[in-house]
Amino acid sequence: MSENEQALLSPSQKRIVAAGGTALAIVFLAATCYFLFVLLQAFVTHFTDVLLPLAIAAILATLLRPIITICEAKTRLNRVGGIILLFALVLMTLVAIAVFVMPPTLETAGEFLKVAPDLLTRLLESAKGFAPSIWEWLTEQLGESPETYLMNSLEGNSELVKQALSHAQSSAGSMLALFGGLFGRIAAYSIIPVYLFFILNGDRNIWKDMDKQLSFLPDERKKDLVFLAQQFSQILVSFFRGQIIIGLLLGVVLALGFGMVGLKFGIAIGIVLGLLNIIPYLGTMIGIITVLPIAYLQDGGGGTMIALCAVVFILGQVLTDYVFTPRIMGNKTGMGPMLIIFSVFFWGAALGGLLGMILAIPLTAFFLVFWRLAREQYLPALIAKEDQNS
Repeated sequence: MSENEQALLSPSQKRIVAAGGTALAIVFLAATCYFLFVLLQAFVTHFTDVLLPLAIAAILATLLRPIITICEAKTRLNRVGGIILLFALVLMTLVAIAVFVMPPTLETAGEFLKVAPDLLTRLLESAKGFAPSIWEWLTEQLGESPETYLMNSLEGNSELVKQALSHAQSSAGSMLALFGGLFGRIAAYSIIPVYLFFILNGDRNIWKDMDKQLSFLPDERKKDLVFLAQQFSQILVSFFRGQIIIGLLLGVVLALGFGMVGLKFGIAIGIVLGLLNIIPYLGTMIGIITVLPIAYLQDGGGGTMIALCAVVFILGQVLTDYVFTPRIMGNKTGMGPMLIIFSVFFWGAALGGLLGMILAIPLTAFFLVFWRLAREQYLPALIAKEDQNS
């Protein structure tokens, strides 16, 4: 090219074209990720009853494998014998729960159902006395008192349920579909012990298998993928082992606290809320919604009882955040409370409810590990390469 001939694009135009191409590539990559995410969500939602039992079995296997190892080391049992012993202990525990725990639990639930209408009536009366102007506005908007509207809605819903049941009974096909779906769901979850047995009995080294399956990749990329998988597995195991212990401890604290302050059904509610906190903060959020109204509306309740229950909640959460979690889990996930709460809601919505909420913390922690690896290893190399080309 002679000096008089001009280049097709000037340097500034080249930069503009490069920026536009980069923007298009980013948009295309974001659209692809979104499409894959939607596809994954649809897949998980459709096959939840197949995937959730397998996920539960895999999580239980990672939690129980050390017990099998101890049984093999401390006793003369082989692996199959250790698994059978473990299953027998679990079965005995379930029988003990059914005999000694379920009757008082059902009795407590029955008592709560008996007093629930009275609690609802007191709640409506308290709302009317606390905010009469809002009550009058709602009455004008609804055309009747909110109490009457709520009762009519409950009666209407009960009638709809009765009509649906009668319609199902009049249709043999619907009944067959109903029982078929129910049987399929029971069968899907009853297979968990079978999955658990085969996973515990397996002796394959999954990391060596993964290394072999990825032999077509360069060694550096293969090591990174195996590292990410190992990190996810470690986070998963540490999280669930820690959260189960933390949930049990929190349940004991809440049960003792609610029992001491005189909350009705406090011991049962405390244990349930503690177990719900296996999904971080879920039990606390549900507890605030349920416990505080009960504390206000029960016989002898009021502002003092609400304050005492709030103190129990605060004490339980402080112990969880500053005593139980640091000592049991340390900083395995590297996540703060705000990110944990966001992760639970995000993955719960993304993966269709319970499965997403269960896996929320491990998944988020995995992506954090992935980001740290990309930030420390891949992004500096990419930026250096771009600087050399420019």
